[in-house]
Amino acid sequence: MNFDFSEDQVSLRDAVQRWVEKGFSFDRRHALAKAGGATREVYAELAELGLAGLAVPEAHGGMNFGPVEAMVVMEELGRGLVNAPFTEAALVAPALLAGAPEAVQAAWLPRMAEGSALVVPALQERRGRYRLEATDTTASAAGDGFTVSGSKSLVPAGDEADAFIVSARHGNGTGLFLVEKAAAQVRGYPTQDGARAAEVSFSDAPALLVAQDGLPALSHATDVGIAAVCAEAVGLMDRLLAITVEYMNQRKQFGVTIASFQALRHRVADVKMQVELGRSMSYFATLKLGEPQEQRRRALSQAKVQLGHSMRYVGQQCVQLHGGIGVTDEYVASHYFKRLTMLEMAWGDTLHHLGEVSARMQDTAGVFA
Repeated sequence: MNFDFSEDQVSLRDAVQRWVEKGFSFDRRHALAKAGGATREVYAELAELGLAGLAVPEAHGGMNFGPVEAMVVMEELGRGLVNAPFTEAALVAPALLAGAPEAVQAAWLPRMAEGSALVVPALQERRGRYRLEATDTTASAAGDGFTVSGSKSLVPAGDEADAFIVSARHGNGTGLFLVEKAAAQVRGYPTQDGARAAEVSFSDAPALLVAQDGLPALSHATDVGIAAVCAEAVGLMDRLLAITVEYMNQRKQFGVTIASFQALRHRVADVKMQVELGRSMSYFATLKLGEPQEQRRRALSQAKVQLGHSMRYVGQQCVQLHGGIGVTDEYVASHYFKRLTMLEMAWGDTLHHLGEVSARMQDTAGVFA
């Protein structure tokens, strides 16, 4: 199998890398985080690069790129610790809208591709624990449309968004509906990693039908989110390791740099091994996005388990190799650690996906018993 990137993919990586180097320094990120974590301005700059339309079909003004291009972008955004709801707005939301009625797609996808509309998924509820079908939010027919009532938690950039794609019980199943922010009650707050999230409530809010049976779209979009998180984590771990090695080559004890201590060099080698394990499973996750649902879901859970272990190990080891400075808010390494901690829980934490892998392995064993 050829793992070389095409010329277009390399050019895409270079373009994102140049923007990160010129337009998103740590000082800028730190200032945004201290000011409350607003990300709309940063997302608008990514949209100017055309990245908001990365996964949007060409017919609606997007670039119609695939999973590998998304992985390339996410690695560079992770490496630069870019604070924007890119996974949710540019990758997951278009995946959820892929099966929507043409009128809904025509009304929203072109605006999403140009970055003038920020649409994010509102899927998580307090009792859900990552289960897609566990929703107390309800949808009811109202004239020619629908209304939605209920509450969603941890909606990324919820107070900055223009609309939400909401999962809700309708009839005997779970449907997807698009609700504009003006029809919702939103309470925003900063998150641990310097971004923003919101609690969003709906009370007979007017809604557009996206999918009557939303679970297949939810399943696929969740896997798109997992693959994106895995790629971002690889970029984060790669850069955090480089920062740590640079620090070890400068910090001295007993008159020599700590990078010369064999015990610490062995720890760095273990960290590097975890980064590469994470990278290989990120590639695996991306390449499995086109598989049938059962194979895809198992592969993505396997990837998230490995990345969960790698993120925790790399974050903890790199902070410990720094010493006390590694957890100070003014130093960049602590912010990489915070972001890795948040990603470990995004789209299902490690224990959740370990259970998913175990359940699917048991199902497979039952088939061949």
